[in-house]
Amino acid sequence: MENLLVLTNCPDAAVAEDIARHLVDAGLAACVNILAPCRSIYRWQGAVETAAEVPLLIKTRRERYGELEAAICALHPYEVPEIVALPIEQGLPAYLQWIAAETRP
Repeated sequence: MENLLVLTNCPDAAVAEDIARHLVDAGLAACVNILAPCRSIYRWQGAVETAAEVPLLIKTRRERYGELEAAICALHPYEVPEIVALPIEQGLPAYLQWIAAETRP
């Protein structure tokens, strides 16, 4: 069982809430943390941009990643949303088992 922590940023709290609810309701994520707004500075189409964004921390399993990525892309207003997955190397065994149970197809 390989668990992942998936990161994405949303343009506002409403989009963050919609994506988080959809992922949990669909069983693609066991839990989504909606963090406080942050400021992002990035290069897009040759220009340096600054934006306020709302980060999401999404807990899922590797086998659900493809479906989760597709759902985020379908719901996200950005042309190219940030979606980055990191393996969860260690954690409380009961918590990791809970992630697996909540994201079982």
